[in-house]
Amino acid sequence: MSTPIISIVGKSNSGKTTLVEKLIPELMKRGYRVATIKHNKHGFDIDHEGKDSWRHKQAGACMTVIACPTRVALIEDIKRDYSLDEIRDNYIKNADVILAEGFKGNPFPKIEVFRSELKRELLCGNEDNLLAIAADAHLDTGVPCFDINDIRSITDLIENKFLKSTLD
Repeated sequence: MSTPIISIVGKSNSGKTTLVEKLIPELMKRGYRVATIKHNKHGFDIDHEGKDSWRHKQAGACMTVIACPTRVALIEDIKRDYSLDEIRDNYIKNADVILAEGFKGNPFPKIEVFRSELKRELLCGNEDNLLAIAADAHLDTGVPCFDINDIRSITDLIENKFLKSTLD
């Protein structure tokens, strides 16, 4: 059975990262191993000019792994943006749940973060596999709407819908 993926989506500066960083310890406290995937449509760099890993890539390596006693990082050239399930299936091991930040166009269940002060519309509807909304105001959209700071209830939803059977 594949590791469940729940996408945390929302407009820029709505609090997606903050929600993810609050959900992780609550899920861990309940005994689950949590992996995360962060999408950055603008690209990123973790190996910098002059570093050995950067030099390996410059020399033509299609993949470089950096390892130490407590971490491993993989830098791999890819020809297209991978889907969430491709990332899960190719790279994520030993996790009970994956929280994905971004990737708003994916088919996986989504929790949308909404802040009324931003004066923007919701990104998702029921047709987008919207599971719930975490907001600073109550929204009546046909899916559960949680207070953005009610981490326990949001985690309960994730646990009851996707995880209860993994600890049995």
